[in-house]
Amino acid sequence: MQYSSDRIVVTATGIITSLGRGKNAQIARLRQALPALRHPRILQTKHAAEFVLGEVDAQNETLARSLPFPCPQKLTRTALLTLCALQDLIQLTPEHFLSGLNKKLAFINASTVGGMSEVENHYHKLADPAFSGSETEWIELLDCAESTEYAAAYFGLNPQKATISTACSSSANALLVAARMLKLGLCDAAIAGGGDALSRYTLNGFHSLKNMDHDACRPFDGNRNGLNLGEGAAYLLMERESDAVRRQAPIEAVFSGWCNANDAYHPTAPSPDGSGALRTMKGALHHAGLHPQDIGYINAHGTATRNNDAAEGKAIDTLWQGRPPAFSSTKAFTGHTLAAAGAVEALFSIWAMQEGFIPPNLNWAQTMEESSILPATTPDLLDAAHVMSNSFGFGGNNVSLIFSRP
Repeated sequence: MQYSSDRIVVTATGIITSLGRGKNAQIARLRQALPALRHPRILQTKHAAEFVLGEVDAQNETLARSLPFPCPQKLTRTALLTLCALQDLIQLTPEHFLSGLNKKLAFINASTVGGMSEVENHYHKLADPAFSGSETEWIELLDCAESTEYAAAYFGLNPQKATISTACSSSANALLVAARMLKLGLCDAAIAGGGDALSRYTLNGFHSLKNMDHDACRPFDGNRNGLNLGEGAAYLLMERESDAVRRQAPIEAVFSGWCNANDAYHPTAPSPDGSGALRTMKGALHHAGLHPQDIGYINAHGTATRNNDAAEGKAIDTLWQGRPPAFSSTKAFTGHTLAAAGAVEALFSIWAMQEGFIPPNLNWAQTMEESSILPATTPDLLDAAHVMSNSFGFGGNNVSLIFSRP
């Protein structure tokens, strides 16, 4: 199987987060340093008054009405967020979208909670010994591939499909897998990204790990105290450059480098010396044929947890020898969108390069003890030819991506 030397490019995008729907909504709030964290109104939880979250401000019925075709009643919030982001990427009808592409399409999706956001609403009924109804119609929604299968069917696509679930690095891995498939000629175009909805399962899980901040999170701050959860979906259409040029598609960015590796240190905590993060950043630079000084901006994983920011900070400090490029975490805007985070933040990185501004690292006030590096706290001008986006997941699954100007 021949490995193509053709560059991989991004030609279309779709996104929905608590900042809004579509590219312009995200950029406007990033530029104005306007986060979208609040106490949840849609997620039904007894902890609603305790935590602020990045919740998309739309009920499921509203999301369904915004879509072009009718949706079945039994559709999870994860699937609805996925459909909204994909509709913005497709823009017109699926037929029009497919007519411009070669037919060998891949859809590489990512999710961690799947349909949990819907199934947990029925848990008490299902757990009741007196309940005599069928459980299977709800249990089948637990599959992380639920939104993958439904989205492909909804838009009438017949792609090669895969669903990736590697915790917080899931959609970053989806982009990486799609790029490799394009390089190997296994597909001619690939839609890659991920989506996750808020659920009581994830909120309670992170709460039990004592990783949740009750207020807005403070990435890379000396007094950081945990993350805020969020929800959303984001997708990128990727092609080989020659195919994009042939069909005169607008090229938003070149996907120039990627690397994933596992530090195998702990089920939830990163290696404290930052070796896992350092390995993937070095690997992505090597794959792109770049040097550290070529990177103009880093969208850091930056969860605002004690362990992650210390480890990532050490890795950045080591690789750039104490003089890193502008870097920030955007999770104080959207919350940590879990499986969607890699694709969401890849888009933020691309748009920072396109639009020439640094997404600010909100709520920072004090240098960390573990590292002296300082995040960018204001939306200053940016002139970058190459940007990096980091995503690090439970189990030490680390991914670094590099995007470049066309």
